[in-house]
Amino acid sequence: MIQKDKGAWGWIPVLYFAQGLPYVLVVTVSVIMYKKLGVSNADIGLYTSWLYLPWVLKPLWSPLVDLKSTKRKWFLSMQLIIALAILGVGLSLPSNMFMLTTLACFWMAAFASATNDIASDGYYMIGLTEKKQSFFVGVRSVFYRLAMVTGEGIIVILAGYLEHRYGDNTKAWSVTMVVAALLMLSLTIANFFVTPKYESSESITTEKPKSFFEVFSSFFNKPNIGIAIAFILSYRLGESQLVKMAALFLLDETTEGGLHYSTEQLGTLFGTIGVIMLSLGGILGGIVISRDGLKKWMLPMILSLNVPNILYALLAITKTTSVLAVTVTIALEKFGYGFGFAGFLMYLIFIAEGKSKTSHYAIATGFMALGMMLPGMISGYVQEWLGYDGFFIWVVIAALPSLLLLKFIQYPADYGKKSKADNA
Repeated sequence: MIQKDKGAWGWIPVLYFAQGLPYVLVVTVSVIMYKKLGVSNADIGLYTSWLYLPWVLKPLWSPLVDLKSTKRKWFLSMQLIIALAILGVGLSLPSNMFMLTTLACFWMAAFASATNDIASDGYYMIGLTEKKQSFFVGVRSVFYRLAMVTGEGIIVILAGYLEHRYGDNTKAWSVTMVVAALLMLSLTIANFFVTPKYESSESITTEKPKSFFEVFSSFFNKPNIGIAIAFILSYRLGESQLVKMAALFLLDETTEGGLHYSTEQLGTLFGTIGVIMLSLGGILGGIVISRDGLKKWMLPMILSLNVPNILYALLAITKTTSVLAVTVTIALEKFGYGFGFAGFLMYLIFIAEGKSKTSHYAIATGFMALGMMLPGMISGYVQEWLGYDGFFIWVVIAALPSLLLLKFIQYPADYGKKSKADNA
């Protein structure tokens, strides 16, 4: 039997990089790609937000991951499907029906990615003790976000370079998505070799639920679950809209209220300073939770996630194109995101505690995805209605519901805190 916590520094980085990469390709890189191919902001906001739907619906099939086979087999299979789907995006871009065919491939990647999330997160929770989960929540968040910045940074920089080289945006993005597919395939192969086979343990197999009904009933019978769900839905209310429009704001013409940065400039900013600050924020978040417990840091983490959005509003209002101002804005937003998301992940792990923790975590993150999808769907219309300055002011105001709900949610003050025995 393989002991829990074994080899965690080896498999957590690769596993969560492979979880983050397809998400950023589907949710964020697709936005930039369609923008460069001439699709309108309203259509981009609407159609790409529908791609969140698999993450919303994943609780419906999450019990299958608990009941059938092992989580390791599930995530390896899903990662392979993701690689093939992204390859399909790249190969179908030059076609006359590129919007329909690429959206279909993105949908396939989204469903496989949502299932990969279920299996990967379940594997994380059964492979680590509670105290190690709190410590590594920052590490997993960092590598998940590194994958996202790889998408927003390196992959977008590559696309920008190829746009200039070929003078053809369609060809540039076609090659870029093929490269992204090969990267995903490489991660799948790496996960095959580095992830231990924890699930052969008898103590783990006995934790599996007996039926679909037991999974859902036990989740919705948790104490104060209504308040918890409302908090999950509202935690990222501002960010769910910001993430759709921030890149478009940087790319749009100044006559449209944007800053008219190039694709390469955008990728460079996200791929350099974004990587560093996001990593620092995520690591620091995991460290302070494991040192002090979640309660002490939940309010600062919510604020860190939302306060930097004020800087986007200032950029839009002043219409400054200063590289320094934009860099500082991205740096603080990425740091705040990394730091604030660590607390959110730890709260979701707390909500999932119990016998069916894999499925319960999937249900909790399904509500999180719903909280991302619905506001994201209207973000393009809101931006076109209010302009970028009014839109970013609205994003700042959207932080209020989570702050108001914070005092009503319940969890142990020292949840996630390392004991003295763990430090010994």
